[in-house]
Amino acid sequence: MIAPTSHTEGKDFLFPIRVYYEDTDLSGFVYHGQYVAFFERGRSEALRAAEITHSKLLTLDPPAVLVVRNMEIDWIKPAVIDDLLIVRSTIETARGARMTMRQQIERNGEVITKATLEAALITKNGGPRRFPPEILQILEAWIDPPTP
Repeated sequence: MIAPTSHTEGKDFLFPIRVYYEDTDLSGFVYHGQYVAFFERGRSEALRAAEITHSKLLTLDPPAVLVVRNMEIDWIKPAVIDDLLIVRSTIETARGARMTMRQQIERNGEVITKATLEAALITKNGGPRRFPPEILQILEAWIDPPTP
């Protein structure tokens, strides 16, 4: 099966990832730390789709970077070599210098890994930096709050 291209479903951004040999460990399953990289790719591409790139954040005055402050992962089922996975990324909140996001990795429509995270916008010196209004406005258009 040829991997589909990235796309949106409502306010979710879906990014395909193929599992390669280099993603697996001795067990033949995807190494647990590799899921963090998969989530990072999905998150970066979701922000890129919203026209918020890391290089654009560096052009702010003062320059800023988006860093993960907290992440909680629930590994439900393992992925294996040649699996075609979809990383689904959804922005839940964005205010001040923080953004929360939920992400999940799906295989054939089944959720195999879930994550929630909080990211912070900081200056290159490490101090917090509020999202500029124009970026906050873009993020707010993508927000899909969690259902109770």
